Amino acid sequence: MIGAILRTSFRALRRDRGAFVLSFVLPVAFFSIFAVIFGSQRNSTPRVSVAVVDEDQSVGSKRLVEGLKHEEALRAFTSPETKKGEAPRPDYTSQSAEAGVKAGDFPTALIIPKGYGAHPISFGPQEQETNQPQIQILHDSSDPIGAQVLAGMLQKIVMTSMGDVMADQGMQYFAQSSGGLTPEQKKNIEASLANYREVLNRRDQNAPSNANNVSLVPLTIRDVVGENKKSPMVSFYAAGIGVMFLLFTASAAGGSLLDESDSGALDRVLSSHVSMTTLLAGKMIYCTLLAFSQLCLMFLWGWAVFHLDLWTHVPGFLVMGICTAFAVANFGMILASVSKTRAQQGGISTLLILTMSAIGGSMFPRFLMSPTLQKAGLFTINGWAIDGFTKVFWYDEPIQQLWPQVSVLLAVGIFLFVIARKFAQRWESV
Repeated sequence: MIGAILRTSFRALRRDRGAFVLSFVLPVAFFSIFAVIFGSQRNSTPRVSVAVVDEDQSVGSKRLVEGLKHEEALRAFTSPETKKGEAPRPDYTSQSAEAGVKAGDFPTALIIPKGYGAHPISFGPQEQETNQPQIQILHDSSDPIGAQVLAGMLQKIVMTSMGDVMADQGMQYFAQSSGGLTPEQKKNIEASLANYREVLNRRDQNAPSNANNVSLVPLTIRDVVGENKKSPMVSFYAAGIGVMFLLFTASAAGGSLLDESDSGALDRVLSSHVSMTTLLAGKMIYCTLLAFSQLCLMFLWGWAVFHLDLWTHVPGFLVMGICTAFAVANFGMILASVSKTRAQQGGISTLLILTMSAIGGSMFPRFLMSPTLQKAGLFTINGWAIDGFTKVFWYDEPIQQLWPQVSVLLAVGIFLFVIARKFAQRWESV
């Protein structure tokens, strides 16, 4: 009897394609996705893109730039990338590099000031070296690790590529501090070291304000994007998680077509004066309004509980919210039109939605992925929607700057509706 029950159960599973997909295909697909995202990385720290501006043009600064370009943890460049056949573009300036960070072209920029080559190493507390030129790191704080990785790599590069400069600076600092090896000068060295230890102790007690006061490389880190945001990452998570659940909602709402088909209600509706195009359009508008309502609730909750700056971004939110809801609603329509049963629709939708969410940035930020996967994310609704909401809430860009995201989401929605209408012909009476 047990054997018969097992045979019957396995036959039912084989016939139920949706259950079969959820049981076997979905786990393998997700394992493959996350293996591609994380397995190809030799360590957990991704490469940081940094625009380098050399205002000094000295021997020391040029060696530092070369060291930055050869560092595997960084993707350093001094000018914008050019496409094949284009003339080389001019090198970045401090103004154009800052504009690039603000526009989201790259997360960090490093500016080597004039006079750096004359005093490239700091062996003493920087409070005592106010006239020493300091390297500036310009940072987009939506990438929480970029500036810290770059600051750490600077120390390493100076140690490995500027050893002779370190030795020369060390001797100069030693001579300046001691003046020789007389008892009085030894006393001066001890006093300088005691003062240095005092600065270190103050840094440990108040790390946020003094974290950059003692460093081998004299530098300052300045946030040029997001420095005044109350809750900088809330909008990112609201958009990412919101879009993922909108896809599930649209899939479930669109699946009502299959329920109506099974119950015979669909035949009765189509036998009246309602055409399939009208029916699909009505279902799509309902899904759009439902998805947009959910998105409004998500962002209102973020404003009420997590201090999301919503009201100053209402126009951009409305534009992105409606376009995103339109795209996901038509995604639900095509899933229902293509699927033959509710179980099949459930399996396909779960596989597609979770895959799109993983690659598109709803589960894991795209800026931490490899360049290949970042480009792959642009083949998903999630990727374009998150990019649009990031422009609105993070970069404070006006509505007209949303045209790439709006155009793609509207085009995807229209295309999916046309395909859904094509597959829905099977429900029409001959």
